[in-house]
Amino acid sequence: MISVDHLRKTYGSTVAVDDVSFDVSPREVLGFLGPNGAGKTTTMRVLTGFIPASGGRATVAGYDVARDPLETRRRIGYLPESAPLYEDMGIIDYLEYVAEMRGIRGAERRGRLARVIAQTGLERELAKNIGQLSKGYRQRVGLAQAMIHEPDILVLDEPTSGLDPNQIIEIRTLIREIGREKTVILSTHILPEVSATCDRVIIISRGKLVGTGTPEELIGQAEGHSGVTVVLRAGGDVDAALGGLEEGEQVEFLGREGDALRYFVGARGDAAGLAEAIFALASARGWTLRELRPQAASLEDVFRELTTRE
Repeated sequence: MISVDHLRKTYGSTVAVDDVSFDVSPREVLGFLGPNGAGKTTTMRVLTGFIPASGGRATVAGYDVARDPLETRRRIGYLPESAPLYEDMGIIDYLEYVAEMRGIRGAERRGRLARVIAQTGLERELAKNIGQLSKGYRQRVGLAQAMIHEPDILVLDEPTSGLDPNQIIEIRTLIREIGREKTVILSTHILPEVSATCDRVIIISRGKLVGTGTPEELIGQAEGHSGVTVVLRAGGDVDAALGGLEEGEQVEFLGREGDALRYFVGARGDAAGLAEAIFALASARGWTLRELRPQAASLEDVFRELTTRE
């Protein structure tokens, strides 16, 4: 549905996007993840025809973004970080205005208005002007304007920025529902957003693509974060005994806690399996366990590891 091939965008001597390539499949929710200033928004603006690329190529539904900008825009619904809303207009008036700009008229317009209002849950707020809405409902209006022309693809730039926890959950649920019918690119730097919403993740840092995969695949690539913290009273060579476990890979002595010893044992695979092996070892050796805590790697670990590399 979307293909980006060696995309590059510069502003003078500043390289905002540097040789980025990726594809997005139909009905896939893709998380475009990166720290502030990584190049996420610039990439979204190139894909939507808002700004031109300096190099490379991008296609949307088979159309070249640079050569066929109108066809590209017909197939994309775009919600920028600051939604383009007129606060003195009513919700219906605003959506009719957007439909008019899109060339949607008559019975077709009425049908599409009814559909996007139902999809975004705006029925109870229709009597209000946009300026009277909470930020969560303004985001819903922004989503409605992005979907009114029934695009194949939605591009959402920081759609939950500034929302309260309840509003965030509502918008995430809405995005998952939309993803059953459409291709969605979700640009964000909020890690829980990706785990809760996306089928696949792309991580960008300093303009370069540094990681890609499902959230589970990326977590599996984390180095040195999955393991077990163990606090025990024991005699003999504890380091050698823990180091001899097939499920572990490195043993780090963290210090004494009275008459007990604290270790972190890195997991070769599943941290829960390593915890079971340590428990069995302790039982066989007669050690007293005070703490046995598996620690799984997280997307946050992967994100930090990939975006802090020089």
